[in-house]
Amino acid sequence: MSAPRALPRCFTVLFALLVAVHLGALLADATTLVQLTKPALMPVLAAYAALRGAPRPLVAALLCGCGGDVLLQLGGETAFLAGMGCFAAGHLCYLTLFARSGRRRTVPWVAYGYGAVWLGSTAALWSGLDAGLRVPVAAYSLLLTAMALGALRTGVRAGLGGALFLLSDGLIAAGLADWPQLPVPQFWIMATYIAAQYLLTTGLLRQTAREAPLRPLPAAA
Repeated sequence: MSAPRALPRCFTVLFALLVAVHLGALLADATTLVQLTKPALMPVLAAYAALRGAPRPLVAALLCGCGGDVLLQLGGETAFLAGMGCFAAGHLCYLTLFARSGRRRTVPWVAYGYGAVWLGSTAALWSGLDAGLRVPVAAYSLLLTAMALGALRTGVRAGLGGALFLLSDGLIAAGLADWPQLPVPQFWIMATYIAAQYLLTTGLLRQTAREAPLRPLPAAA
């Protein structure tokens, strides 16, 4: 195996190991191990993407996710809002990529469905959220919904990633509103979040690879 191909594969293996250790630590309630592995997940995925020739906004989106992961571990409303801001910046990066590379049109009823999900979930959660979180959470969830909808333009893989991101953050919002939780809620939040980022990343990498032969060659000097 050549070195250029071996290096991305090494990061794939490292990412898989980190995911397994992190999710296992959540199930085992090993707090220290959880806190050590969580900040490493997105940088490793970003390194893999960069080695695969990812566009800069994709790497930036994953690093924004890392910033959000770190801030959410700190606890408190200020850190939560700052972490949400990091994830919002990541969603803007994703939207930039979808606008550049998306070739599929979104079926109108799908767009209406995503809009109804945002409106219904926001209305249902509103009264359960602290007053200082209501507007930021509503605005963030609208941006997240737009990202998930935009991901469908890139293909099924990225579209599934966007939907899982919606689910993951919906589980977080349900916890903030004191709704009933699944057993070990952080496990499900992180499992869906990690899958979302991986599917978005690999979906966009596939799209980039498909479009590469279609780009015009630079003019000869």
